[in-house]
Amino acid sequence: MTQKTALILEDDQNIAELLRLYMEKDGFHVRTADDGKLGLKLFNEETPAIVLLDLMLPGMDGWEVCREIRSQGKTPVIMITAKTETFDKVQGLEMGADDYIGKPFDMKEVMARVHAVLRRAGGGDKPRRLQYDQLVIDMDSFTLSVRNTPVDTPPKELELLFHLASSPNRVYTRNQLLDEVWGFDYFGDSRTVDVHIKRLREKLEGISEAWSLKTVWGVGYKFETHS
Repeated sequence: MTQKTALILEDDQNIAELLRLYMEKDGFHVRTADDGKLGLKLFNEETPAIVLLDLMLPGMDGWEVCREIRSQGKTPVIMITAKTETFDKVQGLEMGADDYIGKPFDMKEVMARVHAVLRRAGGGDKPRRLQYDQLVIDMDSFTLSVRNTPVDTPPKELELLFHLASSPNRVYTRNQLLDEVWGFDYFGDSRTVDVHIKRLREKLEGISEAWSLKTVWGVGYKFETHS
């Protein structure tokens, strides 16, 4: 079986070594870098299965590294950083990070999140492209098309819409969506789901009478199809 590669971008040598030891113990081949530019170079050379990314990096910060990685595809990225304000988490996730872990952290939690992110990225046998009337959601190309026209959509908005549309007429609570789409404990703050739904509705309003993003009051949201 081919060994998966993990790329760790962290300029604190003690933290980088701790992450490396645990990842190698779990069976990963690990590459590390303490500089953003070097890390991006290694990313392009290694095509890793997952990236653990500190934000405060010399050379090129983690925000820019994440932006470059996401522009090239959907390799899972977990941000590990001392920047733990809600604003930073939302910014990181909207930029395309798959999870966001604050320092200090517990290594058992880190490894659990690594496996959770990789499971979600694997996708199993689930379709990666959904098509409804006037709407196409393609997760292989990370694109949203409305009336055959591409619509610029941030990664988390697209993932949220895809998740809802993958199970039409199923109602999801806000906490379920945070867990299944964002994949991390959001400390009970579900407002980010509401904000993303609002932005999606602005893009999709009036497109079709065959489907809609429906609010189920007191519960959550669903992608409702109409016969």
